[in-house]
Amino acid sequence: MRFTSLACSFALAFTTAQAEDAPAAKPNEAKPPGHSLHGEAFNEGPRQAAVLMPGTGDVRFPATTKNELAQKFFTQGVGQLHGFWYFEAERSFRQVAALDAECAMAYWGMAMANIKNPKRAGDFIKVAEAKKDKAGKREQLWIAAWTAFYAETKKDEGARRTSLIRALEGLIYEFPEDLEAKAFLVFQLWDNSQHGSPLPSRLAVDALAQQVLAVQPAHPVSHYLIHLWNNMDGDKRALAAAAHCGQAAPAIAHMWHMPTHTFSNLKRYADGAWQMEASARVDHAHMAAARIMPEQIHNYAHNNDWLVKNLGYVGRVQDAVDLAMNMVELPRLDATHRQAYNLGRERLLEMLVRFEMWGDLAALEGSMYLARDEKTEIEARRLAALGVAWFSSGKAEEGGRELKALEALLAKARTDRVAAADAAEAKAKVEKKTPDQEAKAMTDALKGFAYPISTSEAAIAEVKIYQALNDGRHDAVKPLLAAARDISSERRARISLAIGDKEEAVKLARQATDPDPAQVQPLANLAGVLWQAGKKDAAREAFEKLRKLSAEIEPDLPVFERLAPIAEELKLAKDWRVPVTVAADVGVRPDLATLGPFRWHPFAAASWSLPDSDGQPHALADYKGKPVLVVFYLGSGCSHCIEQLNIFAPLTAQFMDAGIQVIAVSTDSATGLGKTFEQAKDGKGFPFPIVADASFGAFKAYRAFDDFENIPLHGTYLIDGDGFVRWQNISYQPFRDAKWLLGESKRLLKVPADEKAGTAAN
Repeated sequence: MRFTSLACSFALAFTTAQAEDAPAAKPNEAKPPGHSLHGEAFNEGPRQAAVLMPGTGDVRFPATTKNELAQKFFTQGVGQLHGFWYFEAERSFRQVAALDAECAMAYWGMAMANIKNPKRAGDFIKVAEAKKDKAGKREQLWIAAWTAFYAETKKDEGARRTSLIRALEGLIYEFPEDLEAKAFLVFQLWDNSQHGSPLPSRLAVDALAQQVLAVQPAHPVSHYLIHLWNNMDGDKRALAAAAHCGQAAPAIAHMWHMPTHTFSNLKRYADGAWQMEASARVDHAHMAAARIMPEQIHNYAHNNDWLVKNLGYVGRVQDAVDLAMNMVELPRLDATHRQAYNLGRERLLEMLVRFEMWGDLAALEGSMYLARDEKTEIEARRLAALGVAWFSSGKAEEGGRELKALEALLAKARTDRVAAADAAEAKAKVEKKTPDQEAKAMTDALKGFAYPISTSEAAIAEVKIYQALNDGRHDAVKPLLAAARDISSERRARISLAIGDKEEAVKLARQATDPDPAQVQPLANLAGVLWQAGKKDAAREAFEKLRKLSAEIEPDLPVFERLAPIAEELKLAKDWRVPVTVAADVGVRPDLATLGPFRWHPFAAASWSLPDSDGQPHALADYKGKPVLVVFYLGSGCSHCIEQLNIFAPLTAQFMDAGIQVIAVSTDSATGLGKTFEQAKDGKGFPFPIVADASFGAFKAYRAFDDFENIPLHGTYLIDGDGFVRWQNISYQPFRDAKWLLGESKRLLKVPADEKAGTAAN
């Protein structure tokens, strides 16, 4: 199987293979600017045109249409459905409808792309039903199956799901050559089992999928087989599917992700990490080409979180740290969407502490990667990690500083708890609650304080342990261990060894490997503890087990450096790792660099030059070397847009103090810009330039445009001094949280230039 560079293919598709424009929709004055003319359901859906991209699966599903391009997009959409790439699948099916509005199956496809949104799916299938008379008998059966499912939502869901299975079986009976019907039946049988319906025989479902693969060996039905056997005793039965899943649809990140479920459950972490890295790289390539933010991909944070864990399991620690830091660097969509950021910080601390990278950890204090957090429990873990790092490095003064900060954090949490209790009691008396009601109110008021306080107490005990070790006060350690609940068994073993309790150290080190003997760090820790405890035969045995897994470890890390005496006694080379090998059952793997870059990096901003109300040109090039916030708004007649400009206006000086210029781009003509100035709240116009883009050229270049309806959208962009888009929001409504964006912009612009602008796919 040959693999070309998906990163290049994505970029080529999104820049040169734009599909035909949809006919302009008739104006509808009842719709606010930016809202879909076709109804509110389309506000949240894809607004930009689809492009044909390679690698979405070997799918053959003819639909009734005379437009060859529409058929290609339909086939692509079906492949994307099989890869659970629902947002892009809906985009493909919307493109079909734009090219052939009478293609009933286009609307069936939109319904299928919204199986997690029954209301939207039901609306789409109604359109398909209305247009089905122009489709063939086979397509009518497809539409009828899902029309019945969504039309009878008041009926028991289990019964409706069973009826859907019967409808697909009827379709296959009448059209036995329809492989897609068999593939979707495999999916539906598995999906039903996730919603309470029994699955009597997984083997029978597997056999149905094999019928598809017998005719089309590269069909993406392999995705469903991994789900079918996942977390079962028969995970090994999914190995063949895992070996072909990503290769079957290499443009879809989730298809590379799925085999990790199989490999991780089989404790084959190197293979799991490879699959997850492939998935991350494909996501990175797609985001750069499609010009979207990482958090817009629903499982991106989960994928990279799991990748960091797997990299740690096999000892690729620097890559794990690098990726965790990259997750922290990612732009957050708004004040509430910060999953990647939160997981990145959590994994970063975990890796640095677990692998005893005390110098690296301490060096990050005060950086964006270890910024203070408003949540007490998260802040407690941050301070604890730093305290441990400083004391472990022999820096008692710095460690003591973190300990004092932890004690202050705990004191504040306790004060806040008392204040909450007092407030609840006072309110209960005013409202004349009964004793039982008052007790419940008190319980509710204090509910959120227990965990933050206990976490802070545990963190203090943890840091005091390392303070005692640094001071040589070994007798003070044992009483603290019981309170330090968040210390792992591996570290407890090292602590026990440090205070001379060798038997306890060995017991704890063994406990750490018992749940999972395939992770390198607990195994290396066990070998080191055994050696230092004088149990040399057992240490050599543990070392040999580790050596079989050592291909990708970084030997200069403390947990591996401590094994040098064992390697020396065994007369091994200083670099005692085994060579990297590839198992025979993982399929034909492409060079990872062809799939996309390892880290996410911002995409370049399109250049523009637009006139202001005096006809004077303003260009993006004018801001070279200076960050700029660009607000695309829908003209003076958009009341929400004017509200947005009036929200940003008072904060313009603060943006400029942060080195960030502000400029607005309007859909009005240059002569029409005056109407915007007239609506400034202070009566003096706006404190930033406003330019005209009546032809929508810049709107289209920045994808702040609905290609299906030929209408502009609201867009806000932070562009750094090197011309990279660091943050963006494109929506049917304007972004209003200017104060939050100011803080986020400052944070994002702290990312070092060599990190954010990297383009190497390695």
